[in-house]
Amino acid sequence: MNKFGNQGWTPSRITSLDGQTFIITGSTSGTGFEATKILLSKGAKVLTLNRNPKKSEATILKLKQELGNNVNVSSIQMDLAEQASVKKAAQKVLESVSRIDALLCNAAIAQVPKRKLTADGWESQMGVNYFGHFTLQALLFPLIEKSNGRIVTVGSMGYDMGLKTIKLNDLNWEKDYTPNNAYSQSKLAQIMSIYELQNRLEKAGKTKVKAYACHPGSSRTSLISTSGSLMMRIIFGLMKLSPLTQSAEKGAYPQLMCATEQDLDQKEFYGPTGRNYWVGPVGAHELKAHAKDKALAVKLWDLSEEATGLKWNI
Repeated sequence: MNKFGNQGWTPSRITSLDGQTFIITGSTSGTGFEATKILLSKGAKVLTLNRNPKKSEATILKLKQELGNNVNVSSIQMDLAEQASVKKAAQKVLESVSRIDALLCNAAIAQVPKRKLTADGWESQMGVNYFGHFTLQALLFPLIEKSNGRIVTVGSMGYDMGLKTIKLNDLNWEKDYTPNNAYSQSKLAQIMSIYELQNRLEKAGKTKVKAYACHPGSSRTSLISTSGSLMMRIIFGLMKLSPLTQSAEKGAYPQLMCATEQDLDQKEFYGPTGRNYWVGPVGAHELKAHAKDKALAVKLWDLSEEATGLKWNI
């Protein structure tokens, strides 16, 4: 039963966001672009974090053309694949804004055909999707806490389409690399760490900060065409023509809900609730047991703090 009715959650539920500040990664296309556009249309200030400055400039121009020149949108260059870049960008964010009502961890790479390592020596999908966002969240956490803000992780149903565990003894896939298993692990890690963060906030009595996990379903974005193999691009290209996919705008609804909706249960997992959870009305739905493995989540968290050299200030 969807608490938002048959239509599920839609942005019509968002009231004025005047005076609120949102940070979003990966806003130059797809769900990130649509989420940014809707937040701006409701009066929010949005600071975007993107790898490509030229694309960022073009995106801001496009948003102003569509919504008017007075929208409050700006961008800071950040490459999630490089910890140094993430740390530099986080510092600039803290110098640029006085509050963070929600951090939307939206950027991702997917189905990278051949195993690649980031500058910091991590498998690329784990490095970008998980470690990059882990560091960003940790560094922005003090301001998020001060603002009674939220952290929203955009996961993927891919968390349930791979090995269904974290290979702590071979995080970088020295053996048996497959594009799908590596992607699946990175998304599972993102989701698990959000629920572990909830546990840590609860233990510390810091319940005013909220952490949410959601996913966009099967949305027509450029994610696979940007980083996937030729075969994956063909398969997803065909899928885009079928009713098994939805628009990028609809794919943005879960993260927007998690960033703005009041009285939302953070223990739930949010996304489309229709067939395979790929499309349909947005609401809470099942999260498989392997994503709730608390012992593994604690080990992953400890490993992540050690690997990034960052202790969360909780």
